[in-house]
Parts: sequence; structure tokens; C-alpha cells
Amino acid sequence: MARITRRLVLGGVLGGMASAAFGNAPARSQRPVARTGIRVATSGAASAARAADLIGAAGLGGEVAYVVADAKTGLILEARQGGKPMPPASTMKVITSLYALEHLGAGYRFPTRLVATGPVQGGKIRGDLILAGGGDPELTTDDLGDMAVALNKAGMTGVTGRFLVWGGALPYLEAIDRGQPDWLGYNPAVSGLNLNFNRVNFVWKRAGGGYEVGMDARAERFAPPVYSARVKVADRDLPVFAYRNGGRVEEWTVARRALGKGGSRWLPVRRPELYAGDVFQTLARAQGVPLPAPEEVKRMPGGSVLVERVSEELPVILRDMMKYSTNMTAEAVGMAASARRGVTSHIASGPEMAGWLKARTGATSARCADHSGLAGASRISAEDMVRALVTLGPGAGLRGLMKEVPFRDEGGRKISGHPAKVEAKTGTLNFVSTLAGYVRAPGDTDLAFAIFTGDVARRDSVPEAQRERPEGGAAWVKRSKRLQQQLIERWVTVYGV
Repeated sequence: MARITRRLVLGGVLGGMASAAFGNAPARSQRPVARTGIRVATSGAASAARAADLIGAAGLGGEVAYVVADAKTGLILEARQGGKPMPPASTMKVITSLYALEHLGAGYRFPTRLVATGPVQGGKIRGDLILAGGGDPELTTDDLGDMAVALNKAGMTGVTGRFLVWGGALPYLEAIDRGQPDWLGYNPAVSGLNLNFNRVNFVWKRAGGGYEVGMDARAERFAPPVYSARVKVADRDLPVFAYRNGGRVEEWTVARRALGKGGSRWLPVRRPELYAGDVFQTLARAQGVPLPAPEEVKRMPGGSVLVERVSEELPVILRDMMKYSTNMTAEAVGMAASARRGVTSHIASGPEMAGWLKARTGATSARCADHSGLAGASRISAEDMVRALVTLGPGAGLRGLMKEVPFRDEGGRKISGHPAKVEAKTGTLNFVSTLAGYVRAPGDTDLAFAIFTGDVARRDSVPEAQRERPEGGAAWVKRSKRLQQQLIERWVTVYGV
């Protein structure tokens, strides 16, 4: 069996990341030693009153809630509407990371395999070849290309049977949030066989009096054309995109007047198994291994593994998720964690995570409609988010998964040499902006915080045609982020040592 790892491709740069404490997670995670619980300081009232001036000046409307606590003791230093459930947006990925690490373990890797159902004779598989997904949320076209190369090096020249694709390692989800427009690339399907975050690249350019259009699955080294999705130009103004699931082929139309001179953008995939099979068929053919058209299979047949590719370890995947805020990654790792608890559907997975959080921290406000925070129905209070940061974060190594959030001046430029360091997760929906994480400053200042801002009524009133870029949305988020920085800077000044 040929075994491929991305770690080998990257030359071991990311080696040694995981803590030994998280290797080989047991079926039931041991409960860590309890840390100091959440308590409330009595000296923050006057400072909170001054924070109200900053909130008023931001002019956000809706609600602003926050909690800041001592990261070591859990003592709440200051709060505003700390117990109010608010939309977390992508800060929900903080909870998902903790959940996945506890149930899967930091040493966990997602496998993708090529399996033969029959013997190999004379270079041909006497049976079927199966591309079997293991839930890897970061599988790329380049990874499939390497698997096709490995198949060729193993002496394969074809199959006598079928080419099957299997994604049953995780349940299928057509879209993360059905309330979002069809064309948003950050709202794709989720399956046990995922490719390129289940997005297909739509490209167009002017040609004569019209346009040349196409679909591809480009990565860094391979860019095969895609046949499981196609696009046509339509003579209309709106909608810009229209989608129809045609069965084996996903069909898109795009409004001519929206195209301009040329360009590209990622569109979501709703049939991820066929998409991955389509791409692998092209890559394998280029390596001298012709395969028939892919067919989905619901049950995984038995057979022998010819090629296996394993993902990076879970903390590397989660760090990427935190940095790029990939919704599909959150849904895949969250569902994989729930599967360890016996959950078999995405609709039950979010509530299962909320129940786990309550059992582990006492959180009572969490309502998890998904694992990514994309669904506007999700809620959690700033107090419960900070409780998770303080009680579960240190043991899970959460801080090391978060990205550094820079301080910026009035012109939006990064401030170099700022004495405070913020490691946090951002979150953004229409008229919702959130930030949760840790602040370290000179001396012994170490804070955990959550800031949730949201004008839910305004968000709910945005017409579907404007949901990708609602009028006034960018300016609102800019004011919210400025407020978040002002609050953090004031906390460092007031509560710093």
C-alpha cells in the first residue's frame, strides 16, 4: 500500500506540533482537573460606565455584550450584558475546536483511500476501484493528483469494473445554512468526501461579442477541468447566479451584465462525491490510468487499500480553520466529534455540542445550530464563551491555535511594536461582528474576553439579493472592529499590572 502524507510534502515543517496529552484519544474523554470558576470582581463598575461612552460613539444599534476576565483565575473584571445570548458568528469555531480536540484527540488524522475490491493482475484491478473519503476537510486537487501518481507508480493501468466514490464516513449535508443564497462559496455541502472545501472555480473571459466560460478545480500544481458542474451565460439582470441540481451535473447560469471583462470566483458544490470522482478521473487518466465515470455508492465495499493519504494532525487543521475561518472545516470536524458520541446527523450534531459544553462548563446559553457559526440562529453569551476559554482552553492548547489580531491606527494600518498581544477568533455575519480570545500585556496581564456586537433586526431585513454585500454592512463592521480594539486597549490600561 502506498501511503501519502502532506507532512512529507511539506518536509516536516509542521512536525512536533501536537501535545502528547492529546494523542490517541479514548472513546470517552477524561474530565480534566477543574479550574477556578467564574467569579465577578466588584471594582469594574466605574470602568464599565466609561466603556458605555465608547459604545455610544460607535453608533452600532442592536446590542453590544462583552465579558473580560482574568485568564488564570476566571475572575470577571468587567461585563456588559454578559449573560445575554448573542449570535457568535465564527467565534463558534472556538467551541468546535475544543469539542473536536476532546473527542478526536490532537493526533487524529483524516484518511482518504483508494481501495480495490478485487485482485490486481497484469496491472489491472479485477473489480472496482473506490475513492473512499474519511471526512478530510482540507483535501485538495493536488492531494488527489499525488494519489493518482502513486497509483501509477504502483503499476496500475486500469480497472475491469466500476469507479466508485464513497463519502459515508460523515453524513451528507446539502448546505451548511439553507437560508443563505445558493451561490455563496462559504456555504457548500459537507460529506465524508470533500474536495477544495467543496468549491468549484468558475472562470470567464471576453471572446468576440460574448464570453468563454468554464469550471475547473485548480490548486497549486494541478488545475483539471470539471465536468460535474457547468455554467452558461444568461441574458438577464438578476439574479446574478441561478442554480439547479441536475443530478450528475450541477448546472449554473450567470447574468451576462454581471461579468465585466473577465475573472474567476469559487462557487459551492452540492454533489461533493461526484465532484471529487470527476476530478480524480481526469488526474488518473493523465497518469495513464483510465477510469470509467464515477458512481456514488452508499455502503463501503470491502477490499484492499492501494493508496492512502492522511491529513495533517487535527491541531494543524484547526489552526487553518481559525486563520481562514473555513466553515466546511468546522462542520466536518464537529460532525466527526459528534460521531464519536453516537450522533448520526448534522441536525443533531450542533445540539449535541451544546449539551457537551453545558456538561463540561455549566454553560446554559449555548444554542448551536451548526459548528461554524454561519447559521444566524446560533447563540451563546459572552460569559459562557469566556468560561470555555478559561476552563477548557488551556488544557486543549487553544491559544496556540488562534491567530494574532493586530492593533490598527485610525487609517487601518497595523501598529508595529504594540505592547499588547491579542490571540483570538474573529466572527462576521451581516451586521454581526464578534471577537473572542486572549490578551497578553507587559507584566503579568493575561485576560480572556468575548465581545459580541449584533443588530439582528437589521440583519434579518437584508434582501436576499444583497446578502453577500448588504448596503452599509462594511461600514458597520468597520465601526464594530474599531470598538473592539478600543475596549481591549482600555482593559489593558485599566486592568494591566
